[in-house]
Amino acid sequence: MKKIFAVMLVGLMLVPSVFAKKISKKTPIGVSMPTKDLQRWNQDGANMKAQLEKAGYKVDLQYAANDIPTQVSQVENMITGGCKVLVIAAIDGSSLSNVLETARKKKVQVIAYDRLIMDSKAVSYYATFDNYKVGTIQGDYLVDKLGLKSRSASDPVYMEFFTGDPGDNNINFFFGGAMDVLKPYLDKGVIVCRSGQTAKAQAATLNWSTEEAQKRMENLITANKYGPKATKLDAVYCSNDSTANGVTNALISAGYTADNFPIITGQDCDIISVKNMLKGTQAMSIFKDTRTLAAKVVEMVDAIMNGKKPEVNDTKTYNNGTGIIPSFLCEPVYGSKDNYKALLIESGYYTEAQLK
Repeated sequence: MKKIFAVMLVGLMLVPSVFAKKISKKTPIGVSMPTKDLQRWNQDGANMKAQLEKAGYKVDLQYAANDIPTQVSQVENMITGGCKVLVIAAIDGSSLSNVLETARKKKVQVIAYDRLIMDSKAVSYYATFDNYKVGTIQGDYLVDKLGLKSRSASDPVYMEFFTGDPGDNNINFFFGGAMDVLKPYLDKGVIVCRSGQTAKAQAATLNWSTEEAQKRMENLITANKYGPKATKLDAVYCSNDSTANGVTNALISAGYTADNFPIITGQDCDIISVKNMLKGTQAMSIFKDTRTLAAKVVEMVDAIMNGKKPEVNDTKTYNNGTGIIPSFLCEPVYGSKDNYKALLIESGYYTEAQLK
């Protein structure tokens, strides 16, 4: 009998999460977003707050104006204010280690939202889209639209490359996925990058800034003499819409029109970029329905608040430097002028009026 009791005791010790305490709905949930300056973070924050409040929770939603000390201070205040669950989209994935150590000591559960928080044992879960697939969809789109499979080095395409902030772990997946598709064509000379700037560090854009992307594209235009009646440019790979917008602005200033515009990729289906797709100055954008991601995070928060384990679908991919973080990956799809109505209008994501 003693042996049976001992075995049962060991079993209980191995699955403590099943018997975790429920947390009162009066306890606030902290939601930290990077900025209000980009449309997608406004939507993400608003969607999550609305869905959490609908589920009966109090929400402390804060935007950090893309300022790291501000985000650190806001997270500190959330912890001090008694939050037991934090949902954080980090400005810089490596900047929150110290404040989250405080969270860990206070047994606060942390869900990294969209951007993986690095080098912190406090991160309990990660919710995002399949960011490697984002890159491969962009790469496959370029392969298809440029006819790369049927071309050779004697008939190359000319392309430049832009990705996002070097402090955002997601660029390893966006850019990595795209380059896994495109690099074989670079190696064969089927794709030619006149600037030679094909490494992640060379293609990076600080803070995913539209202005920084525009400046760099303007420099590339000047250095390589790109223009509709000058040096040929067939495409610009851009990891997201804010960088794509900067590239588009520079190309329009250089004289490109919808009739001769290079193929531009993007991500987020921001209103500006959807308008550009309809005008013919951006070819595509990855649609990541933030309502889906917000809904999944609400499910994860609800599970934690009820003393249960949240559902995950990936336990191999995302290592934040302290180990693999259990993750839930939502599916991305691409949008273009050919499918935007079904994808964005009929789904209720935007209205027709917003895109005029």
